[in-house]
Amino acid sequence: MLQMAATRLLSDADLPAVHQLLAADPVAGCLIATRVEAAGIDARRLGAELWGHDTGADRLDGLCLSGANLVPLSDSAGALAGFAERAAVQGRRCSSIVGGQGAVDAMWTQLAADWGPARDVRAGQPLMAVSEQPMLAPDPGVRTVVPAELDILMPACVDMFIEEVGVSPVGSDGGRSYRGRVRELIGAGRAFARIEDGAVVFKAELGAVSERACQIQGVWVRPDRRGEGLAAAGTAAVVAAALVGFAPVVSLYVNSYNEAALRAYRRVGFRQVGTYMTVLF
Repeated sequence: MLQMAATRLLSDADLPAVHQLLAADPVAGCLIATRVEAAGIDARRLGAELWGHDTGADRLDGLCLSGANLVPLSDSAGALAGFAERAAVQGRRCSSIVGGQGAVDAMWTQLAADWGPARDVRAGQPLMAVSEQPMLAPDPGVRTVVPAELDILMPACVDMFIEEVGVSPVGSDGGRSYRGRVRELIGAGRAFARIEDGAVVFKAELGAVSERACQIQGVWVRPDRRGEGLAAAGTAAVVAAALVGFAPVVSLYVNSYNEAALRAYRRVGFRQVGTYMTVLF
């Protein structure tokens, strides 16, 4: 329990130290930075807890966001052990653990006995980024989705979620919370799609946006239109829009076995800058 003694719930007084840690690797820290920049650190505003690990020298060597997802950010064995201890005491409240492979693997190794079995463990997920305009022509048919098109976008979002995660996002609330999240992304201008004859054939969103980096999520092409190059050209359009309107670096992560997606992203100009791991419950 010695590591847990140095692990604590952070407050707004810790903001300078948190920003310093997030700035060290904007791509890896994007999932946490987008929440902190929007809501600060107070758990009531953040809708989650942000934990830190003290080094004893008035600085932090790790962060962990504990909410719908558990997101560790650290390469310190002591910090990760402390986060895992705190998570074990708290009990599992998240649907996944996601972040850098070393951090997630260390925490999952410690948590598996209490939290397991996982529904799926996805290791070796390339974390990719691009900071230049796309290497291939963006699809001119891809544009931001407008609020009136929520009902058009929703079926594609649900299909993508089931295909990617393996379960439906339509839970006990009838999909109300998931629909609300999609509505928020549309309202923020962060949902993009190619819509033909009233149906989505390509779509993607900017799931996380910080001052220094943003992250694409939910890239999807309708099954009967795959193989036409829509994924690469559509993602290029999202990258082009993101670089102009949201952040200087665009990132995403992808399952290592998805060779088609990896080829498409490399064509756009993405290059691997790290490795993610996801544990799904």
